[in-house]
Amino acid sequence: MAPFRIAVRVKPASSRAKVGGSYGDDQQLVVAVSAAPVEGAANDAVIKAVADALGLRPRQVSLVSGHTSRSKVLEIDVTDDDEAAARLTLAALRA
Repeated sequence: MAPFRIAVRVKPASSRAKVGGSYGDDQQLVVAVSAAPVEGAANDAVIKAVADALGLRPRQVSLVSGHTSRSKVLEIDVTDDDEAAARLTLAALRA
């Protein structure tokens, strides 16, 4: 397995979940979720939304930092063969 990390910017309590766009100079991936930032619900929703967008299982995505912040770092755990595809998908989502 070759885990890699991505920076995301969360928009909690949105009308619908959406993964796409970029935020800031460091090109954080924008993740909108309908869950409110209460008791980790938004964090769980972010993990599920990113996993769905990348075609992964939620257990392959974990929150590394930013538990109480809108800016978070996620670790994506994929095989070496799937890493290139995941990075291409992320690049397309940021555009």
